[in-house]
Amino acid sequence: MLRLKLPYNIIHPPIESGSTYYFISDSGVRYEVRFGRKQNNILNTSIVFGVLNEEYEGEEYSMTNKFEVFRVMATIVEIVRKYMELHPKINCYEFTGEPTDKPMDKEGRIRLSLYNRYLPIVFDKSWGVEQLPNKTIVSKIR
Repeated sequence: MLRLKLPYNIIHPPIESGSTYYFISDSGVRYEVRFGRKQNNILNTSIVFGVLNEEYEGEEYSMTNKFEVFRVMATIVEIVRKYMELHPKINCYEFTGEPTDKPMDKEGRIRLSLYNRYLPIVFDKSWGVEQLPNKTIVSKIR
């Protein structure tokens, strides 16, 4: 079982039920975590997070290599937990390693594998996990 580090300070949405959170790491990397409802089912949402700093040239899925991954992931876990608490009716969450349906490159596979390692910390046994080539879907078991 993974042990979580203390999360970074989270900048919550201006409206408590909002869908976009931010945080800044010790090295000054600014992250955004967004929850997007699916058009075909508003009780399903995708979770997207990435880097906002200009030095990464708009590539929000950039690997920063700042050796902060464990604290970054602890912060994302805390944000997902908070969102789940505020939106208890959501019954499906989707994570992707890259924002495309094309086959993932090595970085995308590493990223998705990292996300998958943290799923048991966020979701209890009342959730089922389906791992697809480009994404992971976590659904409430009925």
